Amino acid sequence: MLWIILGICVAAIFFVGLFVMGIYNKLVQLQNRYENGFSQIEVQLKRRYDLIPNLVETVKGYMAHERETLEAVIQARNQAVSGLQAAAGNPSDAAAIQALAGAEQGLAGAMGRLFALAEAYPDLKANENMAQLTEELTSTENKVAFARQAYNDAVTAYNTYKETFPPIAVAGLFGHGQNAELLQFDSAAIAEAPKVSF
Repeated sequence: MLWIILGICVAAIFFVGLFVMGIYNKLVQLQNRYENGFSQIEVQLKRRYDLIPNLVETVKGYMAHERETLEAVIQARNQAVSGLQAAAGNPSDAAAIQALAGAEQGLAGAMGRLFALAEAYPDLKANENMAQLTEELTSTENKVAFARQAYNDAVTAYNTYKETFPPIAVAGLFGHGQNAELLQFDSAAIAEAPKVSF
C-alpha cells in the first residue's frame, strides 16, 4: 500500500514537472518570437538611419540657410540611433522601448520639417539623387511599419499567454514576470506623418 501511494506521488510530481516544463518552453518560444520581431525592426531602422545622412548631404547644397533644420535632423537621428542601441540590447526593457518610441517620434518630426521646407525648392525636388533617397526612405518606412506590426503581434501573444492561467502562476518563477512593451508611436504624430513624395 505504501508503494502505491509513493508511486502515485512520484507520478504526480512527474506530471506536474512536465506541465511546468511545457509552460516554461512556451514562454521561451514566445519571448524568442518577439525578440526576433524586434531584430527585424532593428534592421530596417538601421537602414533608415544610414539613409538620413545621405539625404542631409543632398539637401544641404540647396538649403544652406536652413542649417538649423538640417542639424535638428542629424541630432534627432543620433538620438534615435542611441535609443535603438539601448532597446536592441534588451527588447524586454519597457523603458528602453518607450525611449526608442520617443526618439522615433522626434526623428519623424524633424524629417517632416525637412520635407516641408524641401517643397519650396523646385530644383531640389527635381534632383535625381533626392528622388532616389526619398523612394528608398518611403520603402524603408513601409518595412518598418510591417516589422513593427509583427513585433507588436508577437508581444501581444507573449503577454496574453503569460497572463492566462495556469502560466501566470509559473511565469514569475522563471523570469517572465514583467510584460513585454509594445512599440507604439503617438497617434497624433502618425496623423501628421511627413509626406515623402517629390
